[in-house]
Amino acid sequence: MSGIEGLLRDVRACTLCAGLPLGPRPILQAAEGARILIAGQAPGRKAHERGLPFDDASGDRLRAWLGVDRDTFYDASKIAILPMGFCFPGTGKSGDLPPRPECAPQWRRTLLDALENVELTLVIGQYAQAWHLGARQSDNLTKTVQDWRSFWPQLLPLPHPSPRNLRWFKQNPFFETDILPVLQDRVKSLIG
Repeated sequence: MSGIEGLLRDVRACTLCAGLPLGPRPILQAAEGARILIAGQAPGRKAHERGLPFDDASGDRLRAWLGVDRDTFYDASKIAILPMGFCFPGTGKSGDLPPRPECAPQWRRTLLDALENVELTLVIGQYAQAWHLGARQSDNLTKTVQDWRSFWPQLLPLPHPSPRNLRWFKQNPFFETDILPVLQDRVKSLIG
């Protein structure tokens, strides 16, 4: 068993958040050869039920952004998916709750260190952007995404691909015209 396989086994057995409404069920994918990392927020209810990250309308949109099919997307040797919180945190008044704060300090640095081949990290949402961009993050999502060139080609801040963000996509056409073609070219060059 390689180092990352043992680490993934340990993460999947984690019960740090045993008090969650649906209980702990860490959802992630990774392998030593992955060249792209998707750093998201936390799995949603459907991901929790199915045991598969982004297996919903958000995932359909994200795969379209990347220009990849489901088989490529779920090939851990190509694309790692490490949300800030590995378990579904529950639902609040306006959607899913934030990722549990215990998860990232426990696992994130060790997992990132094990992913030595990652050349592009897609940073989705404010919690992932705070971790990966730090002080370089702007005071709002739109400004951070507009400033994408300052992070490129190692990092790319993205809005969440949720259908709830359709208004943002319509109000920010630069995302589709300026960013997505560059992203798709880079993905193709990294994973073929």
